[in-house]
This record gives sequence, structure tokens and C-alpha cells, in this order.
Amino acid sequence: MPARAPLFHVVMHEPEIPNNTGNIGRTCIATGCTLHLVRPLGFDTSEKALRRAGLDYWPRLGVREHDDWSALLSSGGIDPSRVWFTSGLFGVPVWEADLRPGDALVFGKETAGLPREMLEAHRDRVITLPMAPGERGLNVATAVCAVVYEGIRQCVGRGEITLTPDQRLTPG
Repeated sequence: MPARAPLFHVVMHEPEIPNNTGNIGRTCIATGCTLHLVRPLGFDTSEKALRRAGLDYWPRLGVREHDDWSALLSSGGIDPSRVWFTSGLFGVPVWEADLRPGDALVFGKETAGLPREMLEAHRDRVITLPMAPGERGLNVATAVCAVVYEGIRQCVGRGEITLTPDQRLTPG
């Protein structure tokens, strides 16, 4: 049986904190998303380290690691015209973006977000989660969950995915 296409590609650009990435991995498993990690990483992803951290679900995740941004784009499976970059600095509210199955949702490192030049180069593809004035941003795992579920809401509304009677996601 062929593997099901991921709902979204969740891309972590140079993540630094293993607990955040672990939480993001759980969100990806629960929603049928693929997790991509773009190096350098601020933690060890060896089997021994994952076992020690209690991430028993990690093998089911099918996480993909990439040496850099270019390697991610050349790996196949991600349509460069369907990449959304997240920022706490600027962008359109996530609910105004047209999120579709197979889109890539890119999140930056915890201490700095995505590189400014990356955001500027793709200004028309930058999304944000609006916040109260003066707040610096959400935890990245929280932001991933909010953006993924907004994408699910949009896809369900268009019939691209459906919910079973027990509220499980299935392709539309």
C-alpha cells in the first residue's frame, strides 16, 4: 500500500530546543504532517538520545533531516511555490493565507525566528499569528500547532480533507 501524502510539511529551520521539537513531532503525528529538520540542530537526534528522552513515537514520525535550506528544496516533495514562512514581525494573519494540502509551513529557531533575508525574499508568503501589542511571540511548538490546525480548518471547509464520525482526519 503506498504511503499517504502528508497533510502539510512542517519545516523547522535550525531548531535549538529538543523539547519543542518533540512537541512539534507529536503534533505532526496527530495530524498526518511530515516533520523536516534543517541543520544545524541544537540537539542530538541519534536513536540513543531519542530513547533516553522518551520519544518512543519518533520512529513513527518519519522525520527528515536536511543539511541546509537548499538541500530541503532539492530533496523533492515540496513545491517551492507552496511554501509559507512564519514570522512574529510581519505577515498576513494565518487565516488570510490559502493553506492547501501538501504546503510547507516553515518555522524558525526559538531564539531568532527565520532569517530576515529569507522573510524579505518571500514577503508575499509570510504569515503570522496576531498577538497583543508588546508581546514578543509564541513558543514555536504552540505556533506550529495553531498554524497546522488553521490549515486543517481551511482544508475541511473546502472538502479537501474530511472528518470521520470519531473526528479523525481523512483525505477528501
